[in-house]
Amino acid sequence: IEQLAVKKHLKASEQSARSIAINPVEREFAVGYSDNVVRIFDLTTYELKRIVTGHTNSVFTVAYSPDFRFLLTAGRDAHLKVWEVERQYKAYQSIVAHMFAINSVVFSPDGTLFATASMDKAIKIWDAETYRLLKVVDRARHAGHGTSINKLLWTDYESQLISASDDRTISVWKVA
Repeated sequence: IEQLAVKKHLKASEQSARSIAINPVEREFAVGYSDNVVRIFDLTTYELKRIVTGHTNSVFTVAYSPDFRFLLTAGRDAHLKVWEVERQYKAYQSIVAHMFAINSVVFSPDGTLFATASMDKAIKIWDAETYRLLKVVDRARHAGHGTSINKLLWTDYESQLISASDDRTISVWKVA
């Protein structure tokens, strides 16, 4: 990189931008904000294309499904929302997924599963097609984290799920 320069500043809210995900198929990106909404921007022009409403509090995490047909959003309201991208982000499903704020959503490398992480100290594994809860990973059952789980990374190396927590630990989980 010879030169690093700002290409464009986008200010679409008076509140914090919390998360971002790119959809190369539709050539757009989604941003979750602390004003409870998700804004969809054009990837080329950076113009605001759409405002997606439905959360009752800050949106902490956004993630497109591997086939880019759905956008998953979650945040302080502890709800996992699923939006149909090809139907102008029409609400598809709303799930009360955790007891407290959801900080991270991530898909498995093969796209068949996804995981959510929460302030409630739990990681939940979900079926990516049916949105059915398959497994709860917590301290009581699996020697999980003792405080809020802030971020997840699901690698294709041996299908390892990695979690980072306020308890100052990183946990590596083998998902079989």
